[in-house]
Amino acid sequence: MTKVKIRRGDNVIVTTGRNKGLKGEVLEVIRKGKDPRVVVAGVNVVKRHTKPSAANPQGGIVEKEAPLHISNVSLMDETGKPTKVAYRIDGDRKVRIAKTTGKEI
Repeated sequence: MTKVKIRRGDNVIVTTGRNKGLKGEVLEVIRKGKDPRVVVAGVNVVKRHTKPSAANPQGGIVEKEAPLHISNVSLMDETGKPTKVAYRIDGDRKVRIAKTTGKEI
């Protein structure tokens, strides 16, 4: 299993695919299965046809975010540019560092 350096709540930018250039916040990180995926708010929105249920009595077409492979997104630094992640030991805790700026994420 690969090391996942992106966490829920991080701001990311999509680097490849039909949603390239879109930015958003990570809603969920899915680590199970053979490849890690992330769900980003407002990115990779798909339409699903749903049957009426107790939660949704009307049914119909629902728009929701589909997962993206984690390699297709990159963490953003405070300037809005994609960056890689490094780690530094700060006292007794391990902190993530943006490689472009050198500041803590």
